[in-house]
This record gives sequence, structure tokens and C-alpha cells, in this order.
Amino acid sequence: MNQNNYLFHFMKESRIGGLKQISFLLILGFIFLFPRITPAQTVFENSLKAKMDSIVSQNGDYKFFNQALLPNNSVQSIMTPSGWGGGNSTYIFGVLGGVFPAMYTDPQKADLIGVVGVSGGNPVKYVNASVSLNVTRVSELRDLSANIILSRQIFKGSSISVGGLQLFASPAVSDAPDPTFYIAYSHAAQSVRSRTAGYSGLGYTIGYGTGRFLYKSPQDTLTGKGKYGTGFFANISYEIFRQVNLNAEWSGMNLGFSSGVRPLRSSPLTIGFGVYNLTKYSGDRIQFIASLGLPIVLGRRLENKRQKADRLIKDKNRIRDDRTPPNFRGGENGLIMRN
Repeated sequence: MNQNNYLFHFMKESRIGGLKQISFLLILGFIFLFPRITPAQTVFENSLKAKMDSIVSQNGDYKFFNQALLPNNSVQSIMTPSGWGGGNSTYIFGVLGGVFPAMYTDPQKADLIGVVGVSGGNPVKYVNASVSLNVTRVSELRDLSANIILSRQIFKGSSISVGGLQLFASPAVSDAPDPTFYIAYSHAAQSVRSRTAGYSGLGYTIGYGTGRFLYKSPQDTLTGKGKYGTGFFANISYEIFRQVNLNAEWSGMNLGFSSGVRPLRSSPLTIGFGVYNLTKYSGDRIQFIASLGLPIVLGRRLENKRQKADRLIKDKNRIRDDRTPPNFRGGENGLIMRN
């Protein structure tokens, strides 16, 4: 069997084998993203919230409750998704990322991908949604695909997301036409405070996915590295300096370390960088990865009474609000490179 026939059967088997996994992920994601479908729970939560608001209003102390710490806005991962989506704001974003050297290329060359999209929705009360467009062949503006990600905060300091990455790619153009579906759970440690008030200095993500998290590339299979990765991915992030994290990531295919900076204090511009493929489990060489992301908020974030009071206190004390949408780190919207 020649190589072309082998690749055809490889992709066909991958699509068929992924149908059951995709259905499972979608059902599981629906259960977690919409936990308030039980009327009794909704009534209980609303009555409890009303009682809490009443207590806060009477005492006039908005620090009475231990507010949940959210993940800081620095880069927390590059090769793996996050369970966190955008915050209670609507913004458009653009991301440009690349790896060097690309896998199985001779001579060595870089591989680029660009992403543009929009994110919006309240992840606390409802669902946050991110929809974006990938341009894999950046110089030619070709090889287009789409990403759709839904996320919701479920417990204190925790969030879950389900998503589809690089959907509707053309088999005639793309070197990885099969879509990827995943589910991810993220938690921001409540006992480890960031150097920025209101944020956590330690967070982690665990998840499972199909596509590029499960199936190795045809080149890996041809070189005897097997057909399947683990499917499970994870990352852990620790803040070593203010707005600078050190991250360790397992992509389902390989191990990597990443970090990032926001070079302009008054700008949400985010730069990420890392090293990947540190084991021989997949690929044929170590890669260096970089990303550049910029979000632009379209409207003022909706505020409840407590958030408004916190903002007024900050304004009074001349504390500058962070202009970056929560958890925008330059790669959470589908910028996942093919191994």
C-alpha cells in the first residue's frame, strides 16, 4: 500500500473512531455547562443570593465574603486549552503564533498560524462563547478553519469548557483536516494569592480530547512511534513574578514548558513563548513556540452591586483596573499547533 492510500485510510479510521468520543464529550459538556436546569436548585440559589445581598447591604462591608480568586491574566499555557473562558465582557481578539522548526521538515522551516475572533457572554450566570477563524497558511491567507469554545464557571475558583478546534478544514489543503473536540476543567488555587489583588498565583487544567490530543501524525506512525497519544492533557501554572507565570504542559502528545509577559503595563498585549517536544514520544525534534495576542474590549463589563462597589473603591484609591479580559492569554481560543 503506497503512502497516499495509507494516509487516506489513516484519516478515515480517525474520523470513524472519534464519533463516539465526540458524542460523549458533547453530552458531558452539556451536563456541566448547564447545571441550573433543575428548578429547585435555581430557586434555592436565588433565595440564598437575595439573603446574602441583604446582609451585605445592611453591613455596608463588601469584604465580608471571601471573594473567589480567579486565574491571573498572564500566559498560563500555549500547547493546551483551558477550562476558563473570557470574563463578563465582549471583546475581539487577534493572535499570531508559530513554531520553529516544524516537524519532519528538511531543511528546517517555521510553521505559522493566525487566529481572529470574538468572545462574549457571562460565564457565571450563563455561558461564555468564543468563536474564531484560523488561518494556517498565513502568508497566503489559505487553509481556513474555525474554533467554537463554550465555558462556564461551576465551583468556587473553577471553570469548565468544551470546544471544537480547527473545524471545517479542507482535506485538499490542510495537513490535519480532522477536527478536534475536547473538554477541560481548570481550577485556580484559593490558598495561593497572586501579587495582583483578586487573582490566584497557582492554577491547573486537566482535560481529554480527540483529534490532535489523541491521534499522532501520519509521520509519527510511519516512523514507528505508534498511532495514538494519551488523549489526556494537563497544565500547571505558577506565578514567579508579577504578571509572569512558569508553566508545565502535557499536550497528550508531548511535554513542554512555557511562560509569557505583558511588556506594556497599560496595554493588554500578551507575548507567550515556550519549548516543546521534550520527549521522544512524538515528533522528531525539540520545538520553540511563540505567540502574540491582543484583545480589544467592545463594551463595558456588566456589573452587579458588589462589582460596582469594588470598582468605586479602586477608583477612589487610584488603583488602575486591569484592561485585559479575564484569562486572555493569547492561546485559549484555539491556537494549538499540530505536532
